[in-house]
Amino acid sequence: MKMNVPLSAPDIGPLERQAVMQVLSGSVLSIGPQLEAFERLVAGYVGVKYAVAVNSGTSGLHLVIRSLGIGEGDEVLTTPFSFVASANCMLFERAKPVFVDIDPLTLNIDVSKIEEKITPKTKAILPVHVFGYPADMREILDLAKKYKLYVIEDACEALGSRYHNKMAGSLGDIGVFAFYPNKQITTGEGGMVVTDRSELADLCRSMRNQGREEGNGWLEHCRLGYNYRMDELSASLGVVQMQRIDEILNKRQAAAEKYSTRLKEFAQVELPYVGPEIKMSWFVYVIRVPDRDRVLQYLRARGVGCQTYFQPIHLQPFYTKMFGCQKGNFPVTEKVASSTLALPFASNLTDEQIDYVVETLAEALN
Repeated sequence: MKMNVPLSAPDIGPLERQAVMQVLSGSVLSIGPQLEAFERLVAGYVGVKYAVAVNSGTSGLHLVIRSLGIGEGDEVLTTPFSFVASANCMLFERAKPVFVDIDPLTLNIDVSKIEEKITPKTKAILPVHVFGYPADMREILDLAKKYKLYVIEDACEALGSRYHNKMAGSLGDIGVFAFYPNKQITTGEGGMVVTDRSELADLCRSMRNQGREEGNGWLEHCRLGYNYRMDELSASLGVVQMQRIDEILNKRQAAAEKYSTRLKEFAQVELPYVGPEIKMSWFVYVIRVPDRDRVLQYLRARGVGCQTYFQPIHLQPFYTKMFGCQKGNFPVTEKVASSTLALPFASNLTDEQIDYVVETLAEALN
């Protein structure tokens, strides 16, 4: 019998609904106590001194680029296998993303190929912890120290992931998380900048709020800024989600293990890799299969929500037009991207749903 299994679903319960209704019953809907509480919870969980809540991960990445003074003519090394925002954030400031191909096992930036891309224009390395799998930060940090570069962690998909027992987002100069509804926790829309550097936190806090500075008047603007604020409703949702984060991550871990147990018998399926000294927080569950597009169509026709993850950034239409990128520039990324398939994944995925997805996938492969 056909079953409809969505690609993702947020884990929202009565505590979250109650928190939002409490905010609605008051008079403070922006820049209030829920925002500050959410920031404290995330900073404490990640193990950093400062957290600055914003209205999206993309906004957070943009503020990070500006706070580091990266601008026109500068270059930032990053991966072409990611959501497009991790490269677009440089373009907002007329800086240039310089792509480095990926490791075929971890799907993160290939650290062995970074050094050859460093030039006098290089100002930072922006690794993306793809699908929640932390990039090889030791090697990246060593290179950054050698060449005096900033390290920006795009940890938008990695809240709760650990690298050598340190939290993703806490390893570089500054990091960013995102809380879109398919992420580990959600605020509807939202993001968070995290850092141990007070001057960067202060700049991001000012720029998210139209360039205002704390203690100054509401109509006094000290620098160019934006309205990248997170509202109190979203923050209240985030507070409860952070209070439940261990429960949520444990459920995601259990769902991933159930998939892996069932799918390891499938010779045609390449499972997600998890190496030593890595703790995944499981943003999505992405496999690799032959004849991916045919399999995708078969699954969707039978109600299984699934998606390709990711299309290479360098082959996005405006990147090919702007930079002259073309097929063959990053062969590992392109090969991986042609075979990836994200299966339905969420905290509350049931055994019945997993069974249906696996059985339907078996039909598609055969």
